[in-house]
Amino acid sequence: MSTQTSPLAPVHVIGGGLAGSEAAWQIASAGVPVVLHEMRPVRGTDAHHTDGLAEMVCSNSFRSDDWQFNAVGLLHAEMRRLDSLIMSAADQHQVPAGGALAVDRDGFSAEVTRRLEAHPLVTIQREEVAGLPPKDWDSVVVATGPLTSPALADAILELSGEGQLSFFDAIAPIIHVESIDMDLAWRQSRYDKEGPGGDAAAYINLPMNKAEYEAFIDALLDGPKAEFKEWEHVPYFDGCLPIEVMAERGRETLRHGPMKPVGLTNPRDPLVKSYAIVQLRQDNALGTLWNMVGFQTKLKHGAQADVFRMIPGLKGAQFARLGGLHRNTFINSPRLLDRSLRMKVEPRLRFAGQMTGVEGYVESAATGLLAGRFAAAERLGKTLEAPPATTALGALVDHVTGGHIAGDAEAGKTSFQPMNINYGLLPPMETPKMGDDGVKIPLKERGRAKKRLMSLRALADLEAWLHG
Repeated sequence: MSTQTSPLAPVHVIGGGLAGSEAAWQIASAGVPVVLHEMRPVRGTDAHHTDGLAEMVCSNSFRSDDWQFNAVGLLHAEMRRLDSLIMSAADQHQVPAGGALAVDRDGFSAEVTRRLEAHPLVTIQREEVAGLPPKDWDSVVVATGPLTSPALADAILELSGEGQLSFFDAIAPIIHVESIDMDLAWRQSRYDKEGPGGDAAAYINLPMNKAEYEAFIDALLDGPKAEFKEWEHVPYFDGCLPIEVMAERGRETLRHGPMKPVGLTNPRDPLVKSYAIVQLRQDNALGTLWNMVGFQTKLKHGAQADVFRMIPGLKGAQFARLGGLHRNTFINSPRLLDRSLRMKVEPRLRFAGQMTGVEGYVESAATGLLAGRFAAAERLGKTLEAPPATTALGALVDHVTGGHIAGDAEAGKTSFQPMNINYGLLPPMETPKMGDDGVKIPLKERGRAKKRLMSLRALADLEAWLHG
């Protein structure tokens, strides 16, 4: 709890997830007192299992850490440059994950909680904010995430004048490693790519032949699904579809998605290509828990174990957590927010995290970082512009405040959907034909070369913004 006093009135942050935790850290780091309101454990949610701050309820992965050729890796680099608490804790508690940055979710959450509790300008209050914040809270960051309490969600919905704030999301099962048959499985990262920890064999791979795959698809399609009639008109977010919904789109869909066999070779039968492969990714530092990559599901719990034990290597699988379905919440940000993430009709309210229409842990934390910096600057009587659109951070601001249809902001306001960071959100650059060494770049490698140039431009422009 806070012990240091300040002549400044506090900024209030509602929600202790990744976005809210990052916002609180940035505000306090700027010398502004902050009150972080988290309703757990006073009120639980359908997906959280602990009362820790920044609990990761779905995957434990922050995805690619490659800043040169991957947009989310670029976002990692930008956030590290801006003293991100979330990135610092993730780096401290990473587990092997090939080219991705994955974390021990318990250690990560405990680290974020510990550092916020220890900061003298941070006060953590365990309480639900039921409805709009009190009027005397003149600066508020709403970062309540996908599981916003109904009372607050209803108040925001009424204030926004919108018809809907929600979509479906799903979580994947987690398996005890000792129950995996390693006589059938093997360790390898796709294309043997090393990750931040230098491990090129970070995934457990489970191969399927065609007959096994077809039987699995049949069981997946026939299995009983959880249905929520009161949410029946709520859409899914395409970036986190339940596996059975993907299968309904075509029997081969999974073989070209989370079960794709490319870049992997079964060492027990290297000349035979697997028809499909299920990957498991380490979920905690001890390596005792592994999650099923891309296996978000809405199968009923009783059916999940039966269906997933059909996968070779998982016949005796013991599940530490089964998958599930929950409702996410986001606002029509292009219509409702300005470029400092303030609500136009209620400027004392800022929004951050998945509420704004970004998707993914890193993107959510990034908007928390920005909202925190905007709020702190405002409290200190300063003006802070959003980062340039050429940066990953600036591109996210452009997406959530301008819509995703280039040149047609009004259309973007009516068709806005959550999105992960990607190079398509950044202003384009001409594809290079020659390398720095004057050698012609092969045609198939020019796309990667272009991404690297966009990343270099982003980091240079971020540095100029930071010192401007």
